[in-house]
Formats: sequence, structure tokens, C-alpha cells
Amino acid sequence: MKNINIRPTSAADWPALKSTRLAALLDAPTAFGASHASAASFSDADWQQRAISTPQRTFFLAFDGEQAIGIAAQVVAGDGVCHLIAMWVQQEYRGMAVAAGLVDAVKQRAVDNCHARLLLDVAQENARAAAFYQKQGFVFLPEWEALESHPHIQVQKMEWLVAA
Repeated sequence: MKNINIRPTSAADWPALKSTRLAALLDAPTAFGASHASAASFSDADWQQRAISTPQRTFFLAFDGEQAIGIAAQVVAGDGVCHLIAMWVQQEYRGMAVAAGLVDAVKQRAVDNCHARLLLDVAQENARAAAFYQKQGFVFLPEWEALESHPHIQVQKMEWLVAA
């Protein structure tokens, strides 16, 4: 693999966070709970705030040199459950270790913040993503819900548990 660096974002990373997130939402509009239109409406100040890592929300970017090529985030919902969201890698970097590195970074952040499990949502139509998550240790739960950005799409919950 090329010299890929994966790290949590800081306030200075907001332009890369914005461009990578918007690219993901354009590339795979039905894979995310947010829409491109809603994310594109955020102000630069909103993106700067999102780029600052907190125990409640941390975005990770994968960089090839100075170019951001992937994204994932760890978010703690209001009910205290930790989620992996916003997972995306540029097409030419898929099938490499970039996605696994992003998932590992999110898992490590969850563990560091004392979460025993990590949840994500995946659409049945996204078989490649589901198979990838299974390889990363996630298992399907018998829980379904409508995707917020596209309510006609049902997503299934997957769970990863910290080894006891």
C-alpha cells in the first residue's frame, strides 16, 4: 500500500473534511443518513466545529500525502451508544487496506472512550460493504430502520463487541 496516513481531524483539517464528506455524499448518495444538499449547506464555521475531535464525535481522514482519500467517524448518540458512520474511501483506493485502517481507528477511539460495542447501519443492497464489515468483526443484528436521508431504504444494524 502507498504511504497512507489515518488520523483524527483537527480544526485545521476542515477543508479536507468538507471536501471528502461532500465527495462521499455525491459518490454514494444512498449510503448515508445525510444528504449532499444538507451537508453542502453547512457554513465553514460548521465544518471547523465538526473537524474538532471530542469524545462524542471524531472524524478520521485517510491521507495519501496531502490528499484526503477516505473518511469515517465515531459518534456517540444521545442514548450513549457508539456508532461508526460516514465510512467512505475514494474508488481508486478501494480493496486496499484504507477502509480497514479507518475502521480500526474508529474501533480504537471507541475502546479508548470506554465503549464496549460499536454499531453501524448498512443497506442490504450494499453487499460489498456488508461483507467488508463482517470481515472487520461486525455481526448483523435483527434490527432494521429507514435510512434518514432516503426513508424508502431499509438499513440493518451491525455490531462489533470489544473482546472481553
